[in-house]
Amino acid sequence: MLRRLLKDKSAVVCVAFIVVVMAAGLLADTVPLNNPNKVNVLAKLQAPSFAYPLGTDHLGRCTLARLVHGIRLTIFLSLLTMCCTIALGSAVGLLSGYFRGRVDEVVMRVCDVMLSFPSQVMILAVVGVLGPGMMNVVAANILIKWAWYGRMIRSSVIRYGEKGYVLFSKVSGTGAPYIVFRHLLPGVASELLVLASLDMGWVILNISTLSFLGLGVQAPTAEWGAMLNEAKDVMVRAPLQMLVPGVAIMTVVAAFNMLGDSLRDALDPKTV
Repeated sequence: MLRRLLKDKSAVVCVAFIVVVMAAGLLADTVPLNNPNKVNVLAKLQAPSFAYPLGTDHLGRCTLARLVHGIRLTIFLSLLTMCCTIALGSAVGLLSGYFRGRVDEVVMRVCDVMLSFPSQVMILAVVGVLGPGMMNVVAANILIKWAWYGRMIRSSVIRYGEKGYVLFSKVSGTGAPYIVFRHLLPGVASELLVLASLDMGWVILNISTLSFLGLGVQAPTAEWGAMLNEAKDVMVRAPLQMLVPGVAIMTVVAAFNMLGDSLRDALDPKTV
């Protein structure tokens, strides 16, 4: 799989781009950048210059510094959301798919209820109840998405559960934990990887959207969606302030989506 993935130039480019972006976020405090929250009204809405490579916003803050520091919240919180969602959804899917019976019925009915509501409406409702804040946004995204992952993993577990080596383990008296973690989980891991990479773009857009609406990151913290919210009032006078975070979100989401497509092709046994 890795060999096939390395032959895919678009996958290599996407991985390299994502790694560079994440490294920039991790090293934001060590890179010689301006203070992202330092206000200088005398330098507001400046054009790109040596001191401010991407200009300044309506409060005179360095756009480049805010963009780089915003990576931590936009991307790393999306990764946290994705990891927690996968962990919860996988646990539910493995439990339901392996034991079946009443456990399966109860879990699937709960998933049906969760999936019956439009995701965006539910996220707004959850954030409205919990209140604004990034951790509440993360919790809302996990609460809405885990059921979808649980159903997907359940289907995969049922399919892999009919394999000969799994049936042999059951007949020979092997314990359920061993079968689940030794046989079933490795079997669905590749599908989880593809689903997670494809859904990362969805999570990034969700977190950015809620911050744009004022329900996520609160001022003056730098985050790409919040930067879009702040830039909308000066969009005509300084369009660059809207373009910078917008293009950043678009390219990162596109990179994760293209990487997910490449992973799906590399893991598909029908493709050569």
